[in-house]
Amino acid sequence: MMAAVTAEGISKQYEDTVALDEVSLSITEGTVFGLVGPNGAGKTTLVRAVTGTTEPDTGSVSVFGTTPPDVDDEQIGLLPQSFTPPKRQSARELLDYYAGLYEDARPVDEILGEVGLVEAADTRYANLSGVQQRRACVGITLVNDPDLLFLDASGTTVFLTTHYMAEAETLVDRVGLLADGRLVTTGTPTDLVDDYGGGTRLQIETAGQPPTDPEALPVAAAATETGVVVHDVDPTEIGSVLGALSDCGIEYDALSWTEPTLEDVYLSLTDAETGSKARPGPRATAGNSVPGSEASR
Repeated sequence: MMAAVTAEGISKQYEDTVALDEVSLSITEGTVFGLVGPNGAGKTTLVRAVTGTTEPDTGSVSVFGTTPPDVDDEQIGLLPQSFTPPKRQSARELLDYYAGLYEDARPVDEILGEVGLVEAADTRYANLSGVQQRRACVGITLVNDPDLLFLDASGTTVFLTTHYMAEAETLVDRVGLLADGRLVTTGTPTDLVDDYGGGTRLQIETAGQPPTDPEALPVAAAATETGVVVHDVDPTEIGSVLGALSDCGIEYDALSWTEPTLEDVYLSLTDAETGSKARPGPRATAGNSVPGSEASR
C-alpha cells in the first residue's frame, strides 16, 4: 500500500524555539497513526505542516503523493482541539450545513448514527453534553467521507495527536513519540513496549522493617522505602517469590504487579524536561541505540 503521508526531514523554528527538528515519518494508507508527546512537543506544528497551514523551514511533505496545499479538500478531515461550532444550531443542522459545503457529502442520518447522536439530533449544540458535543464535532469531520482524518474514523487513514499515552496505546496501529520537536522513534505500541518498557514490576510492601540488604534475599530485588521491588516476574512466579521471602522471615502487607506501558517507553527513551535518559534502553541487548525506523535526524 502507498503512503498517505510522508514527511522528510522537516524542521520549523519560531524565533529561538525549535518546534520541529528534522522529523521524518511515513504513514501507510488505512492505518491509525498516533503522534504522542506532552504539550509543547511539536504535535500541533507537525499537523499544521502536514495539512499545509504552515510551511516548514526545511524538508518536504507529501499527502497522497502531492503537496498539502494541492490536496483535494474532500480527501481530508480535520478536527482541531479548540474547534467550537455555532451553539444555537442542532446537531442535525450543523451536519447539514457542513455537508452542504461538499459536492458528494455523506447522508447526515448515517453520520448521526455512527457518532451516536440519533436521539439528540435535534438538540441545540449548547444543550448537548460535553461528550455529545465532541461527537457532533467528529461527525462534522466525516461529512465529506475523508481519506485522511486527523482524529478518528474507520475505513480511513487516521492521524491522532494526543498526550494521553493510554489512549494511543489502545487506539493506534503505529505510534510516533515526539519530544522537543524531535521524533524519537516510531513503531507499534506492542513492539515499543516489548523493546523499551523495562519489563514487569512486582512491588511488595513488607509487614515489618524493609530489608536493608536486598542482595542477601533469595530473589533479585531492589529496596524501596516500604519494601522491595522485583523486576521481570511472570504472574505464575509471584507465589514462588513470596514463598522465598517468607522463608527468610519477610512477610508482606500488600503487593502490586504491573506490566510496562507506552508511558514507560516514553520515559525510558527521553526526559522532556532535562533531555537525559530517564531509564535504561532496551532490556534485550546492552548498548542498543534508539531505533531509527521511520524517524531520522
